[in-house]
Amino acid sequence: MLSAGVDVTFHGGMTTSHALRSISLGSAGLRPDDVVAVARDGAPVHLSEQALRDMAESRALIDDLAHDALPHYGVSTGFGALATVQIPREKRRQLQRSLVRSHAAGTGEEVEREVVRALMLLRLDTLATGRTGARPIVAETYAQVLNAGLTPVVHEYGSLGCSGDLSPLAHCALAIMGEGTVRDAAGELRGAGDALEEAGIAPVVLEEKEGLALINGTDGMLGTLLLALHDLEALLRVADVAAAASVEALRGTDSVFAADLQELRPHPGQAAAAANMARVLGDSGLVSRRVSGEFTRVQDAYSLRCAPQVHGAARDTAAHAASVARIELGSAIDNPVVTRDGRVESNGNFHGAPVGYVLDFLAIAAADVASMSERRTDRFLDVARNHGLPPFLAADPGLDSGLMIAQYTAAGIVSEMKRLAVPASVDSIPSSAMQEDHVAMGWAAARKLRRSIDGLARVLAIELLTATRALDFRLAAGEGEPGAATRALHALFRTDIAAPDTDAFTSPDIQAAVAHVQSGRVLAAVETAIGALA
Repeated sequence: MLSAGVDVTFHGGMTTSHALRSISLGSAGLRPDDVVAVARDGAPVHLSEQALRDMAESRALIDDLAHDALPHYGVSTGFGALATVQIPREKRRQLQRSLVRSHAAGTGEEVEREVVRALMLLRLDTLATGRTGARPIVAETYAQVLNAGLTPVVHEYGSLGCSGDLSPLAHCALAIMGEGTVRDAAGELRGAGDALEEAGIAPVVLEEKEGLALINGTDGMLGTLLLALHDLEALLRVADVAAAASVEALRGTDSVFAADLQELRPHPGQAAAAANMARVLGDSGLVSRRVSGEFTRVQDAYSLRCAPQVHGAARDTAAHAASVARIELGSAIDNPVVTRDGRVESNGNFHGAPVGYVLDFLAIAAADVASMSERRTDRFLDVARNHGLPPFLAADPGLDSGLMIAQYTAAGIVSEMKRLAVPASVDSIPSSAMQEDHVAMGWAAARKLRRSIDGLARVLAIELLTATRALDFRLAAGEGEPGAATRALHALFRTDIAAPDTDAFTSPDIQAAVAHVQSGRVLAAVETAIGALA
């Protein structure tokens, strides 16, 4: 089973030159690559002067309401099903502390550092809009914690995705209060109070409304979505490379990737994937082409011929998810919210359905791309379908098993990815004495998508391992020269993965292949040879 707490970090297709660029909050608005820069690269953050003014202005409204005799949710009342309980002024700091402490109820494995940093940044960005009523000092403390490299311990289980990611965000709020546990910049587990003191950060005593402002948001779901989209942008190009390498090593035809054929069904993702595959195969001496008087392959199997259609559909799914993420990234989610005309209104914007749906959709797309990749891997190993290659790509079939069990590994991952593709967002369970009677389960969708992304990288890596091994046999047989892209890919894999010989320990070869994919070396090698892919 894929690890629930796997730390998935891809560098393919991303630059790190922005790592030290300070990200300003509350002015131009966050971009997706800003989130990646802070979450993964440790880019520093700061609050703009406009953000500080906006926060001070909205806080003044909350302070006025705090003196009002009328009940105001989150300011002078309890929460959820207890919203009818009026809280006296002298107990309202305790109200906020109790809210955070009680909601920090996670359990299970620790959530990855990059996810926690992303969700903290996104909550900070919402605070900076001035729509939550939190004081500037609260936002400034969040920025200090991020810049000090302190990461609150957040657990795998605890969020229903409504009202937002309550428990994960509460664990982060607990840390700025000086309570709970954090990982310091070196990754050591520390008490939050001690870690804050060592970093010179004063714990925050929360005032009216601020506990709610720190925990009502879709930040965990959105942060995971943005990281996943960043990774998929690279992985879908790797998928095109892997499929093309398989077409080449199986002596397939590249005629089906012609641009005019794609124009007959003009989905943009399909056109991009086909163009990538055509470029990889453009100068290949192994693919089957229509040559007068010579035999040519008329049609390949679907896993080869229809790769642009599947990869393209995944790209278009990612484009839709990115459009949802952009809207969510520009949102100010809290309940109640301070409007620009000075009202404080309850709302349902914390419901995670928009983000949960696309997280689930991406898990479906990732599973299908991986499923097609595994079918190509399997085709290499079957003498009835691999067009002259030895059984299981074994150096000495019978004595050796070759890559037989590597395909089992890919198949096992794909099987789990299919289970992970079952939508979480359609599963609601009521909570809070039926006050919160329909929840989004977006956090669960986010967690399983991370496992799917990791699985996709591994399945593609096994296909590339198989394709490069098959190329060794084609080259040894003198069947023709591969194209520049696959020559570069083959050379990369041979830096630390041996050519076919008597069976050796297979797992390290798979791990090396996975590292080539996740580090971005696969894309770098191919794009150095033939230029940037779409």
